[in-house]
Amino acid sequence: MTQALDYLKETASQTAGPYVHIGLAPGAAGFDIYRQELGWDIAGPNAKGERIRVEGIVIDGTGSPVKDVLLEAWQANADGIYAHPEGGGDVEEGFRGWGRVITDFATGEWGFDTIKPGSTPGRNVGPQAPHINLWIVARGINVGLNTRLYFDDEAEANATDPVLNIIEWERRRETLIAKRTERDGQIVYRFDIRLQGEGETVFFDI
Repeated sequence: MTQALDYLKETASQTAGPYVHIGLAPGAAGFDIYRQELGWDIAGPNAKGERIRVEGIVIDGTGSPVKDVLLEAWQANADGIYAHPEGGGDVEEGFRGWGRVITDFATGEWGFDTIKPGSTPGRNVGPQAPHINLWIVARGINVGLNTRLYFDDEAEANATDPVLNIIEWERRRETLIAKRTERDGQIVYRFDIRLQGEGETVFFDI
């Protein structure tokens, strides 16, 4: 006699709510809990390389800024080495290579200071162009979104990057390219992220 199996129903999903800021960036949410919040210092004071600022805004399908986004960034140092036991070499003391920022609650703008990363080795392929990995979460996003930020002044390296080249349409690749400008003597890269609609940013399933 075959016994019928009882299948459990799928657990209901829920979007990331206000607890994201309270738990991961409490200072921005008005909670003075930590002397220094985890993840705000990406490169550290001893990191060599070109100091840059990265700024942007996250835009929804209606063209409006999303004002409760949390972004995590991780990157290699100027020599293309990650701060990880399997990163491929030694990094400067204090180099974290990882950071966490949230958007401004009023404007939706986000930004962080770091150093420009170097080219990194690919897996069984050629070198990867300098880039910063980004993970994005907010209310309305059930699963965190993964994308990359490349630099528009690295055109030669971008042209042979193995990840950029898996994107079939060139105009879609452009959604991953940050634009270099200068403001008050500081190098600033602008990188706006579009969640839906015209010019939607390429996101990766990793």
